[in-house]
Amino acid sequence: MKVALACDGHQVAPHFGRCEGYEIAEIVDGELIERENVPNPGHEPGALPKMLNEMGVECIVAGGMGPRAQQVFDEFDIQTITGVSGSLNEVIEALAWGRLTTDGSNPCHHTEES
Repeated sequence: MKVALACDGHQVAPHFGRCEGYEIAEIVDGELIERENVPNPGHEPGALPKMLNEMGVECIVAGGMGPRAQQVFDEFDIQTITGVSGSLNEVIEALAWGRLTTDGSNPCHHTEES
């Protein structure tokens, strides 16, 4: 499975579209196979789901994401996991072991202008 984690530094970012970049991790049979950092291409509606789809990403992880963005990711068959925080290393390890937990929230509350 190829996963994109919205990141600010070495932490999962609170908002998928306004983060510094994306840590792309490929996990196979519980092992991290490959990992790379991709800069954020900008907060243009629809651009990120398309880019990640072209990279073969199957899932995106972030602290928060609005319902419209989740719908666009769904159109590209990319699963969204929100309510995640912590270090990238810890979250990737939890994903690999099938033990990722979320806080159950989706704390992304902004307008189109913010």
